[in-house]
Amino acid sequence: MSRKPPVGNRGAVLWLRENLFSSVGNSVLTIVVASLLLWFLPPILDWAFFSADWFGTSREDCTSDGACWVFVTSRLDQFIYGFYPEGERWRVNLMFAISIVLLIGALYEKTPFRHLFALTFLAIFPFIGFFLLSGGVEGVPLLDDLPAVDTHLWGGLMLTLILASVGIVAALPLGILLALGRRSEMPLIRTFSVMMIEIWRGVPLITVLFMASVMFPLFVSSEVEMDKLLRALIGITFFQSAYIAEVVRGGLQAIPKGQYEAAQALGLGYWRMMALVIMPQALKLVIPGIVNTVNELFKDTSLVLIIGLFDLLAIVQAALNDPKWLGYATEGYLFAAFVFWIFCYGMSLYSRNLERKLDHEMRS
Repeated sequence: MSRKPPVGNRGAVLWLRENLFSSVGNSVLTIVVASLLLWFLPPILDWAFFSADWFGTSREDCTSDGACWVFVTSRLDQFIYGFYPEGERWRVNLMFAISIVLLIGALYEKTPFRHLFALTFLAIFPFIGFFLLSGGVEGVPLLDDLPAVDTHLWGGLMLTLILASVGIVAALPLGILLALGRRSEMPLIRTFSVMMIEIWRGVPLITVLFMASVMFPLFVSSEVEMDKLLRALIGITFFQSAYIAEVVRGGLQAIPKGQYEAAQALGLGYWRMMALVIMPQALKLVIPGIVNTVNELFKDTSLVLIIGLFDLLAIVQAALNDPKWLGYATEGYLFAAFVFWIFCYGMSLYSRNLERKLDHEMRS
C-alpha cells in the first residue's frame, strides 16, 4: 500500500524549502525581501487602487489622495488611436479584429489550415491593413469610397503596433537572407551581406530614423515624394534585419556539419536543404534571441518621436503638457509602462511555451 510523503516533502512546503529557505543565506534574503515588500506594497496599492479616482471627465473629479486614473480613462481614445479622425476609427478597430483573428488562427495548434492563417498574416494582411487605414485608393472598390487619412494623423498604440509588427514581419525574411549570405561561399554575396549587417549595426536606430526623415529627401528629386511613415518603416526594417541576421547566423553555426552532409546525401539542393533541414533547426535554437530582438524593437518604437510621429509614449507625453492635466505624469507614464509590459511579457511567455513544446518534440 502506497503512502503519501510527509507534509514537509510535498506541495507548497517543499517548494518553499527548495526555493526560499534552502540555506541560511537564502532564508535571510527571503526575510529581508518579504519585510521590504510589506513596507512598500501597502501604500503603493492604496495609492494605485483603493484610494484612486477612476471615473470622471476632468481633474475636478479627482478628489482623493490616490492616483487620478481619470486622466487615463478620459484620454484613452487618443492613447489608442492618436489623431485618427473619430468617425473613421472603426477602420482601426476592424484592422485590430482581423489581426487578432489571424494571429489566434496562426498560433493555436488545433486551428484547421493553420499555415494559411500565418501566410495571410505575414504576406497579405500588411497591405490590407495599410490600405484600410489610409483609404482613398482610386480605382479600388470599397477603398475608393473611404476618406483618405494621412499617416501624420496615425498615432498612439495603433502606430506602435504598426511599427513593431511591420518591422518584424519585413525584417525576419531579410535577416535570414543576410545570415545565409554571410555564410555563403561566394565572395561577392558574402561581402555584400557583411557590409549590410555591419553598416546597419554600426549606427543607432535614432540616427537611422533621422537619416530617413531629414537626409533622404535631400538625395532624391523634389518630384519624388515618399511618406514619412513609409521611410521610417524602411529604415527600421533594414536596421532590425541586421540584428536578426546575426541571431540567425548563431543558430546556423550551431547546426552540426552532419546535418548538412545528410541533407546533401539525400540529394537536396541548397535552397531545399536550407528550407527543409537546416533553417527549421536553426530557428528553433534562436527563438529566445529573436524574441529578445522583437521586444527591443517594440520598445524602440518610441524613438519615432524625433521625426514627428507620435507613438503611445509620445502621445502620453503630449497629453501631459495639457494645462488642464498638469501634475499627472506618474499616472500617464505608469499606464504607458503597463501597456508596454503587457505586450513584451506576452511575447516572452509565448516564446517560453514554444521552446518547451519544441524541446519536448525533439526529445520524443
